[in-house]
Amino acid sequence: MRLLRTTALTGMLALAGLSAQARDNHALLIGASTYPALHERFWLRGPANDIELVSTYLQSNPVAQFAPENITVLADGVAGGTPPTLQAIRDGFAHLAATVQPGDFVYLHFSGHGSQAPALDPATETDGLDELFLPVDIGPWQDTVGTVQNALVDDEIGQMLTAIRARGADVWVVFDSCHSGTATRAAPGIEGETRERKLGPAALGIPADAMAAAEGASRALPSPRDIPDSAVELPAAAGEMGRLIAFYAAQTTETTPEKNMPKGKAGRRLQGVFTYTLFETLAERPGITYRQLGDEVLRKYTALNLARATPLFEGNLDDPVFGTGAAGRILQWPAARKKDRLTIPAGRLHGLSEGEEVILLASPADLDEAALASYEITGLDTFSATLTPKTEGPAQLPKGAVIRKISNNVDMSLSVALPQPGSAPAQALQEALNWARQNARIGPRLRFVPAGEEADLRLAVIPDSPRPDALWFLPASGIVEEDQYDTLFSISTADKDAQQLGTVLSDNLSHMGKALNLMKMGAATGGKTIDISADLTRAKFDTDSEEIYAHETVQSAIVHRMVPNDVIGLELTNPNSDPVDFNILYVGAQYSITFMGNGRLHPGDTLKEDFVLVTDDSFGRDRLLVIVSAADKQSAVEDLSFLDQPPLERTREIGQAARGLRGLLDEAGFGVSTRAAVSLSSRKTKAKPAPVILQFEIDTVPAD
Repeated sequence: MRLLRTTALTGMLALAGLSAQARDNHALLIGASTYPALHERFWLRGPANDIELVSTYLQSNPVAQFAPENITVLADGVAGGTPPTLQAIRDGFAHLAATVQPGDFVYLHFSGHGSQAPALDPATETDGLDELFLPVDIGPWQDTVGTVQNALVDDEIGQMLTAIRARGADVWVVFDSCHSGTATRAAPGIEGETRERKLGPAALGIPADAMAAAEGASRALPSPRDIPDSAVELPAAAGEMGRLIAFYAAQTTETTPEKNMPKGKAGRRLQGVFTYTLFETLAERPGITYRQLGDEVLRKYTALNLARATPLFEGNLDDPVFGTGAAGRILQWPAARKKDRLTIPAGRLHGLSEGEEVILLASPADLDEAALASYEITGLDTFSATLTPKTEGPAQLPKGAVIRKISNNVDMSLSVALPQPGSAPAQALQEALNWARQNARIGPRLRFVPAGEEADLRLAVIPDSPRPDALWFLPASGIVEEDQYDTLFSISTADKDAQQLGTVLSDNLSHMGKALNLMKMGAATGGKTIDISADLTRAKFDTDSEEIYAHETVQSAIVHRMVPNDVIGLELTNPNSDPVDFNILYVGAQYSITFMGNGRLHPGDTLKEDFVLVTDDSFGRDRLLVIVSAADKQSAVEDLSFLDQPPLERTREIGQAARGLRGLLDEAGFGVSTRAAVSLSSRKTKAKPAPVILQFEIDTVPAD
């Protein structure tokens, strides 16, 4: 589903910014869970939870609050919600188009099943297929007219969006559904914990030959045409079109799951992974731009190993979210007294955790050293927290007092879900783990949990896979794409004794954990971090002349597609008054970590350098990490080359633990320390800013 096309972008860029005049915020929240026309195995539970979370956030966020009367909820399973039928959705859009005024802001959210069908107008789709959102009253495929009864087609959504934008209102639309026809399955033992938000054409009764004919005909089609504004009845005095920002949970060839969120926390419930991650990031970092939001979502997907989907972000991404002036990162909240405890309007969604220490300040502008008391978070839900004093505080709570988050702990353990017992590979695994524990090959950082529990990685035995005797390494979602077994890691068991299997398994897990923990650190949100300007660049390598040419800067908040002979570079600028050190690491799809170089940037310095040549040795999802740390004057440049490790097929010993940033990152490599978490920030008044880890997502793909 791609709604931003040439004319839409032209209209979007024509509006330079929101008017200073008063505006109204409107929201239409659509969550489809139960589908009477479909078998119950296709029903969802997460969309209703998504809509409740989004509605609560919109009414309470510190940047742009939405009045309850301006939020329309079309969701089954939500108190007071209207079932999201096709007609109800059309009526909701029509009401917005008739109500909004120039300068208003509209937020739209779609959670539910998506699918694909042969395009009603093939000229509008390069792949010959329409993307569909499925209301709860969908019916079967109607062969006579070539449509799925009551399905909402992407072209119609585009026209309804244009009608709202024609009124001069800005629109942000989020789709937490997917449209891929890829065959997927859940790992054995977690079928009830994870579901994909897509329906294959067969589930809707669409004939396979109709899909094949549509896809075959698409090769001869021209580029997609824009949704013409003339297709929508515009108001007589139409002015400039409002802006359009669109966020998609997955590209049209991918799927996106719903699972229990937040990962590993008590009280979690089924949510769309994309919806929860999106609003968790917003709660932690209100006032950021759409581009920054997209960057953080991509980082969290990597850090938590949640899903294989690639979210897509389109539009004027450098605008602040909700179109308001950026408020910066907010890590403090107003305090209120409740008997002998304090409460704050922030909770699990804002990155808080039970047992965490926070401090009380008389004023939002006070430094940490002016803390009046420290508190421990002892009660927590999604949007609020209860605090118990750790030190004696004031008898009267000062007017305007705030609670401030002073640290951020990163869990450096690696949890691994075991396969269901009973199979020969599962038995071999148990014997191998016993050997590994007895021989100290498994340290305290590796935790093994039963098959159905939350985990960073999953080991699964899949009898009908290409390697039925193998242990397959799956992401946290446990979703297997059946045509992509060759992209997954596995270990055969029939040809190994307990010692051999235990050695290979422990080496592989340590290897994976080192790379994954670097991502966790990059996604962490803490206190003050270093300010750094960074852009990814792309160039071409001429194999004949061996020269690099055609440099260009590529935008963030997307996954960059690179082909062999592309050259990846960086532009780094230090805007600070003190020097900083940088280290550049390339984390490959095979869990390799390549040290690309390091250096020091003095105040005002800019680095422009090429670092990576893309080859055809392997393809997949890679990451370029830029680690920037405060530099001491007349000191050696920070050197993180000890993190270097080859692809997963081979292993290398990890260097000795060190102090400072080296020590912190050695924790990421499962070093000798047994701490379960490390802090990325400090409460000390004059402490250096915490290191910042910038992450660029890169897909290396064949040239053709």
